[in-house]
Amino acid sequence: MAPSTDQLLLSGVRILDLSRVLAGPLCTMILGDLGADVIKVERPGAGDDTRGWGPPFDASGRSAYYLSINRNKLGIAADLDSVDDRQVIEALLGEADVVVDNFRPGTLERRGLSPDRWCAGRPDLIWCTITGFGLSSDRPGYDFVAQAECGWMAITGEPSGDPMKAGVALADILAGKDAVIAVLGALIRKERTGVGGRFSVSLADSARAALVNVAQNALVSGRDARRWGNAHPNLVPYEMFHAADRGIVIAVGSDAQWLACCRALGLDELADDATLATNTARLAQRTRIVRAMTERVAERPAAYWAERLARAGVPNGLVQTVLEALRDTGASPVTGIPPSVPGTIRFEPPNLDEHGSQIRSKGWGAFRGL
Repeated sequence: MAPSTDQLLLSGVRILDLSRVLAGPLCTMILGDLGADVIKVERPGAGDDTRGWGPPFDASGRSAYYLSINRNKLGIAADLDSVDDRQVIEALLGEADVVVDNFRPGTLERRGLSPDRWCAGRPDLIWCTITGFGLSSDRPGYDFVAQAECGWMAITGEPSGDPMKAGVALADILAGKDAVIAVLGALIRKERTGVGGRFSVSLADSARAALVNVAQNALVSGRDARRWGNAHPNLVPYEMFHAADRGIVIAVGSDAQWLACCRALGLDELADDATLATNTARLAQRTRIVRAMTERVAERPAAYWAERLARAGVPNGLVQTVLEALRDTGASPVTGIPPSVPGTIRFEPPNLDEHGSQIRSKGWGAFRGL
């Protein structure tokens, strides 16, 4: 069955993907999910770095990492140091609507593929460069480094433990999604004015911006943020508790939810205590509240409490494994997690140079009939 047109919002938009690893490929995959035609350019021989980032590898030898961020693309291997291959890239550039790259400064310029020159020659071209620390920095962009330098690790982990990175490469992921937002904004401007332009997104800027309320707490109070483990600096109770069999998160966001939570847990003495009626008051008695809830939740299985809390309208959730979280989502070992945007999966991640001959002979016409 052909994808419905309402799930191909970017149908006909041509994206040339000159990126590799995570942030750039994630950006172009999302654009492809939205219906854009995406051509991924890789190094001959090795291809995208993530092709070797395993195990695990699937039965065809493709790394799970690579598969997770490269669906909905056609693939070509091209050597930017080869005159013939550069001509292929230039032909694609001549008809592309958007280019996404994450090369370090000077890499493309030294090979005669200057983004600024191309944008000057084609004012309608949109060119997004994803960097680690901005266009003026030659530092390689690695998520772990960005998490360390941009404040994330200082606020992640147990209060008495070491600074800790997030369990997924969130700085890369946020930068990739920020790049999508920027590209979509540029496409709207181009539609209205005919003007494209070059811009950049960096892991560092995306990571710092993602501090949001934590950053604002520090700015308003003048005191640096610290690690809270699974607790919340501004809300009580708002953390994980150990039930008899597994963890459960209880997230009280209002005074009404607080009363409902106490009744659901059978902690009437807390519900009836007027000194705990407001969140500000509960913050001052965090230790008392958490101790009482910890003792009570440990008495029963998590599912028991989840049902009672849900019936009372109290936000909560069982702490699930990755496979539990993916159950019944339609996630695939080949094409990954279904799109988080209104999108459609049309193509599996390409093998290295899988569509090279078609792209070399037909250019963007390689998408016709697929």
